[in-house]
Amino acid sequence: MRRVPALWLALVALVFAPVATPAQTSTTLHLSTNPIDSGAEVFYAKERGTFAKNGLDVTIQPGQSGAAIAAAVASGAIDIGYADLGALAKAHVKGIDFVVLAPAALWLTNAPVNKLIVSKNSAIHSARDLTGKVIAVPGLGTAAEYAVHAWLDASGGDSTSVKYIELAYAAMPAALEAGRIDAAHVAEPFISQALQTGRVLASADDALGPEYLRTVWFSTRAWAQRNPDAVARFVAAMRETATWANAKGNQAKSAEILEKYAKIDPAQAGTMVRARYGEALGPALLQPEIDATAKYGNFTPFPADELLYHGR
Repeated sequence: MRRVPALWLALVALVFAPVATPAQTSTTLHLSTNPIDSGAEVFYAKERGTFAKNGLDVTIQPGQSGAAIAAAVASGAIDIGYADLGALAKAHVKGIDFVVLAPAALWLTNAPVNKLIVSKNSAIHSARDLTGKVIAVPGLGTAAEYAVHAWLDASGGDSTSVKYIELAYAAMPAALEAGRIDAAHVAEPFISQALQTGRVLASADDALGPEYLRTVWFSTRAWAQRNPDAVARFVAAMRETATWANAKGNQAKSAEILEKYAKIDPAQAGTMVRARYGEALGPALLQPEIDATAKYGNFTPFPADELLYHGR
């Protein structure tokens, strides 16, 4: 009889003990992005634990251009990459089956994160003045180059008369100052650095429209179809991160993270125009860059829906 209370207590303890639940399996993802403000969402998601919360163990490899990152994704070295739609559109018409998984940075006329910049003492004051000149862009055959093409042709210049060279964003300010190039299509966080010895000639991307998706997160269709759970987790993490980063109250914190990964001065991050990230994905936001790339890349435009991932 003395054993009954002890048995009773043991039974009660068993009933009310915490129920063990299986730990969420962590999925490893290899990502690549350009370490600029427009491509910084993955840094924010990693630092804030958003990836971990969604069951993702992420490694991030810096990339120089959308074309280079696209090559890494196509080879399987990277699972998901960051690129402008120009690079993806050109790959699409060549039969490389990339798919857009999530939006990255928007182009907004009232929040220009890219600028066409010339030296302060330059004689270039219009599109016409760039005839025969050298313009640096982050990648040849990408939307950055084609935005400059479109602006030149819409503003009285001649896009066919210009020589384009590929140059990393970080190298553009010094190249401008040294006179090795005549103009540069610079992105944040390097605009303020370039403006120390330069001036803004134009917001060339406005030639494509007032609002559209400038960059996206993408993979191959084959990888996405093999890894639907990883895709869903990544998309959820990006949506949460975009909402967080777009809130003005969080920009000081996101600037701290950007300083760490982009290796920029804190004062620089505090004065630049911050990127706005897409919180929704739809064909209408993708079409402007596809059409511009088709025009200047010499192929027939196609519906943006062909690039969107719709599941298995």
